Amino acid sequence: MELPHSFPHVPPDGYCYRTDQFKPGYLSIWIGNYFPFSYTQDSPVYSIWGFYNVKKKKYFSPVNSKTIGKEVDICLTTPYTSMQILKPLRPSVLSFVS
Repeated sequence: MELPHSFPHVPPDGYCYRTDQFKPGYLSIWIGNYFPFSYTQDSPVYSIWGFYNVKKKKYFSPVNSKTIGKEVDICLTTPYTSMQILKPLRPSVLSFVS
């Protein structure tokens, strides 16, 4: 299966995309990583990128690889994931002090 025509991302170096029929009317979009992992010899290793509703032409973030989450604006996604960062990550020692 092909990626939707509206999918704007190009896989980063060392990555690829794959789509599968998830359930009627939905595609699952997977990102494959060709870098070596210590726990497997399989290559590429795939992670869920998100889901696509074929009829409504809408994208959804994943809760996990078997559960569709909330609708997302494709313009706010990255080549690596459709999940949104809810608040900026600012690692700091003060984050761990009560």
